Amino acid sequence: MKQEKSFPKFLLPMYLWAVLLVALPLGYFIFLSFLKQDMTYGFTLSFTLDNYKRIFSGDYQDMMLRSVAISGLTTLLCFTVGYPFSYIMSRLSGRARSVVMLLIVIPFYTNSLLRTTGIITLLSSNGLINTLLTHWGWIKEPLSLLYTPGATVVGMVYSLLPFMILPCYSVCQKLDRQTVEAARDLGASRVRSFFTVTLPLTLPGILSGCVLTFVPTIGMFFISDLLGGARSSMLGNIINQQINGRNLPFAAALSVVMLAMALLFIGIYRAFSGKSELEGIA
Repeated sequence: MKQEKSFPKFLLPMYLWAVLLVALPLGYFIFLSFLKQDMTYGFTLSFTLDNYKRIFSGDYQDMMLRSVAISGLTTLLCFTVGYPFSYIMSRLSGRARSVVMLLIVIPFYTNSLLRTTGIITLLSSNGLINTLLTHWGWIKEPLSLLYTPGATVVGMVYSLLPFMILPCYSVCQKLDRQTVEAARDLGASRVRSFFTVTLPLTLPGILSGCVLTFVPTIGMFFISDLLGGARSSMLGNIINQQINGRNLPFAAALSVVMLAMALLFIGIYRAFSGKSELEGIA
């Protein structure tokens, strides 16, 4: 007779933690998204689909498209800067690599609001960039760099670039250099060996970096508030405004949509990462 496997008791705290801090809050705001607003308690126990109908109206559709566009552009720029940086860093000597890694990690020890304030000082009309451009005679009047979508993207890239660098560095460091050299010995150029060998072998790290960059960007609101203003409002900004206005059901519905967008992107990542692993085995 087969013995029944007993439930591993050491996993019980982990399951309780997941239920209390993940499942229950998730179920709560999904349930809340189907209720009506009440100015006294924030919601009333009356079922409705109006919150979701309102989300897919014209104004909020534009806001969601803007959120995806800014998040996508941020991810693309982080990849454009972070991947070459990671590849070069993986080829440094041990001491130089440690110094560079330290310089990447040090900003995490400072508050993100302080770092964003530093960007404001750079991009303001009397900031460093405008001062230098005016001093060199390249411009006559200060440029309007703040409170634009571009300023939001700059702040996002600055805050999230390490999340692209670290996964890419991890796979670049483990890259088998002999495979690349074998491709060169067989007549492949540097460009061809990069696209046929290096890029496919480092693709899992690239995809992980894209997820770690894209998903947080959708929900960030303080960067777009401080740097972008009303013209760069994203999904996180609207959720924050609805909570402050005590429209909890609509804020919950927006959160559900944001969660669905993040899960969709993660699903795409899993599909592509599965293919890349199969190609690596083949």
